[in-house]
Amino acid sequence: MSDLNLRSRELRKKLLELSQNSGALHLAPAFSCLEIVDSVYRELMPRFVNPQFIMSKGHGYLAQLVVLETLRQLPEGVFEKIGADGSLFGGHPDRGQPGIIASTGSLGHGLGLAVGLSISKVLSAKALNKINDGLTVALISDGELQEGSTWENILNAPSLKAENLLLIIDNNDMQTVGKTSVTHPALYPLQEKLVSFGWSTYSVDGHSYDDLKLQFAKVPKNFGCLAIIASTIKGKGIRFMESQSIWHYRSPNHQEFALALKELGF
Repeated sequence: MSDLNLRSRELRKKLLELSQNSGALHLAPAFSCLEIVDSVYRELMPRFVNPQFIMSKGHGYLAQLVVLETLRQLPEGVFEKIGADGSLFGGHPDRGQPGIIASTGSLGHGLGLAVGLSISKVLSAKALNKINDGLTVALISDGELQEGSTWENILNAPSLKAENLLLIIDNNDMQTVGKTSVTHPALYPLQEKLVSFGWSTYSVDGHSYDDLKLQFAKVPKNFGCLAIIASTIKGKGIRFMESQSIWHYRSPNHQEFALALKELGF
């Protein structure tokens, strides 16, 4: 059985069942960030008055959908219709969908949107002579750190005095064509680079609810720019999917589906 806890396994089971209605879905990328997204919605965002979340890693969208569904923030029947003709829901986030504030999928855009939202909250609070009690969260993939726009905004955010801006990096060391540490070794060490750009940083186990809850509890109500580097595994929970590029965009066949359920303990 997978080493994940029951909630993690139940959420993965939902996504596996959904995959049987579609020829190809981004399952492995969703499994990589599932606990992170779940914890952001359940542990972090309720602590703030005006929280906003941007899934910059658009191929992790299924994780966001399944979490929103469990929180009853989606209309019924979404999972049965996803990707179907005429459906509001496709393979990536689209602004206007319930719970979605930004269209993403083209990598490198989400952090820039988050920086803009963060600064707008700072200016609004100053205009009203109030404390900025908002929160802006952007979840990016480590592959997005190859985008120049990402580093422009890592530079801009502290320089423009963004506040309550939380960057979470899904650091699974995988991209579509292989391991990020092999294709772009100069990216590392990552934490020191972020600090040099003016960010506070810390690391978490991105699959541990306990660790995520502990670290999110440490996020103060008022801060500047904070980056959390979350160590994850692409395809986590299903051994034959873990760190395998082929599962970036693929649905399991009937035999693989049955084996995946068995690995999750169902």
